Amino acid sequence: MAQHSTHPGGASRVRRRALLGTAVLAVLVALAGLAAYLTREGRNPSETATAPPSSPTASSSPAAPSGPDTRPRALPVPPKTHDPITYGKAAGAALWSYDTRAYSQPELRKALRGWLTTESKYADPASVDQVVPSAVLWKEMAANKQVATAKINEGHFPHAFTQALQDDAGAITQAYVYAVTVSGKQSIRWKGSAAGGAESRSTTLAVQCRPNHSCALVGVMPSVAP
Repeated sequence: MAQHSTHPGGASRVRRRALLGTAVLAVLVALAGLAAYLTREGRNPSETATAPPSSPTASSSPAAPSGPDTRPRALPVPPKTHDPITYGKAAGAALWSYDTRAYSQPELRKALRGWLTTESKYADPASVDQVVPSAVLWKEMAANKQVATAKINEGHFPHAFTQALQDDAGAITQAYVYAVTVSGKQSIRWKGSAAGGAESRSTTLAVQCRPNHSCALVGVMPSVAP
């Protein structure tokens, strides 16, 4: 559920999200007809921290443990791949995973920002920051030694994006930004919980894959494109 902030920073974040659909992801607006998704407000960061996705098959990120999880998990590292769907699945799993026992909230935020493209005119770090639990929420989760792991069911190009590519395949060659929708399951455990909880999740990501360069994350869409 979107929240409307009365603080000046809240308004600036909304404007920043709007820029995701204009300057940062103009290619997707033109190619994929996703303007309606890109101009909506982003999800509540605290919702992302506790909400999760549904059954597993393949994941490029840590898998959910079958029993009590006692091993600290490393910060997420982006894969070296030229396939936007493979990268999108790995990024989705990274965004849905955290270990409050192993690192701090700023360390996780910095690590996830490391997935972003180095082309600043396309990168939207604010959309990635929004996925990370707030400092206040992180402190509460850390007190309970909360851990989230993710498995990815599938990843695909949204229908509007594939249709736009069919209509004008050459248009993507300006920025090489692809829309990738990822679905999966996030499992959460905390101190004293035998089973924890799990929930289905899905998100649409913007992924840049230039020829002869490994893919990189552009940003997280405010809404899911089917």
